[in-house]
Amino acid sequence: MDKIHIEGLEKTYASEGGRVTALAQVNLTIRQNEFITLVGPSGCGKSTLLKLIGALIRPSRGLLLLDGAALTRPPRDVGIVFQDAVLLEWRSVLDNVLLPAEILGLDKTKAHARAMHLLHLVGLAGFERRFPRELSGGMQQRVSICRALIHNPSILLMDEPFAALDAMTREELGFELMRIWDTDKKTVIFVTHNITEAILLADRVVAMSRRPGRIVRIVDIELPRPRTIDMEFSPQFKSYSDQIRAVIYHGEGDGRQ
Repeated sequence: MDKIHIEGLEKTYASEGGRVTALAQVNLTIRQNEFITLVGPSGCGKSTLLKLIGALIRPSRGLLLLDGAALTRPPRDVGIVFQDAVLLEWRSVLDNVLLPAEILGLDKTKAHARAMHLLHLVGLAGFERRFPRELSGGMQQRVSICRALIHNPSILLMDEPFAALDAMTREELGFELMRIWDTDKKTVIFVTHNITEAILLADRVVAMSRRPGRIVRIVDIELPRPRTIDMEFSPQFKSYSDQIRAVIYHGEGDGRQ
C-alpha cells in the first residue's frame, strides 16, 4: 500500500542572486511502513525534500500525496526528529516527551502511559525527572525520538538525527531505532550523509544528485532483518555501497524507481 506519492516535485527559492532550484522533477513512491534513507552530496535537497513531505514548506511545482490526498498543511500523523534534539531546558525529560501531546490535546493519562513506555523502550527508564543538561547527547536524542513518537504517528521524518554524535553512540542509536521500528511499525524517511548507516537501516536507499536535487538511483536493500553489524563486511553490503558511492561521487545512475 502506498503511503506517500511524489510526482514532478520541484522547489525553488528566491535569493539575492536570483532564483535557486533546490529540487527538480523528483518522483518517488513510498510504501506504508517502509524504511527509506535519503543520501546525496551536501546541498542536494535531502532536507528540503523531508520538509516538503512534512508540509513544513510548500512545493513550487508538482504533486505530493499522503494516503492518496494532497498534502496542503502539516499533518498530525507525522513525527519529526531533527539533527539537534531541541529540548526545552526548563522541562524534565518526561515533560519534553509529553509536549506534543499537550499541544494536540491528547488524553493526559494515556499520553503519560505512552511516554513512560517509550522512555523504557529507548533505555531511559529512571531518567523521567532529569533535565536535558543532565543528559549526554545520545540520551537527549533518544528523548527527541520519544517526543516525535508520543502521538503515535504513522510517519517518522528524521533529518540527520545522529550526525552530531560520536561513532559508537551513532551506531548504538541506529540499532535502537531499528528495534523501535520493528516493534512499532512506521513509515520512516531518514536523511543521512553516512552511506553505511543508510544501507544498514533501510529497505531502500534513495540516492540524489547534486543541486538541483534529483533522484538518480534507488537501491533495494535485501539484507535480512534484524540487521547486524557483521553485515557491513559482506560482499552484498559492499556492492550496495559501491552503487551508492558511484551516484554520489560520479553521478552514475539510471533513475530507477
